[in-house]
Amino acid sequence: MKEIFLSLRSMTVIPFILFVSACSTVTYQARPHATVTIDPAFQAIVSPEPTPLYRCGAWTSNNTPDLYGTITIYAKLTSNVHGISGATAQGIVHFADGDVPLQQRPISDKGGYVSFTLPIQGRQPQLVAATIDISFNLSGKRIHCSQAFFTPQ
Repeated sequence: MKEIFLSLRSMTVIPFILFVSACSTVTYQARPHATVTIDPAFQAIVSPEPTPLYRCGAWTSNNTPDLYGTITIYAKLTSNVHGISGATAQGIVHFADGDVPLQQRPISDKGGYVSFTLPIQGRQPQLVAATIDISFNLSGKRIHCSQAFFTPQ
């Protein structure tokens, strides 16, 4: 009997709570939004045309060649992800005993690629890394690539 009384009592409380919450008079007032005004003179200001951003990377065909092997050094020049053609490349290899400039002067193709051939000829000690600097000359501007490397085995 006690369970039935509690059950009936809870059934009368729920509609009362719903009735009270439905009659609530809580209101929210919208906040005014800021007004944006653009000065007409702003449109007359001409910003300079941005200069192209060049990126350049270099890498070798084999990072672990023989002491007397030959590797190919690749480089790519881009501007806004598009290859730049017509740029002259040059390079220098930093061997343990001194620097050796690469004699080839390749010109970048329509994809921005160049390649150099490098016979190692035992000029670098085994297990000692050598680095290679490649740069492009484009209309008098010099663009340096990230360094390439190799370590003879």
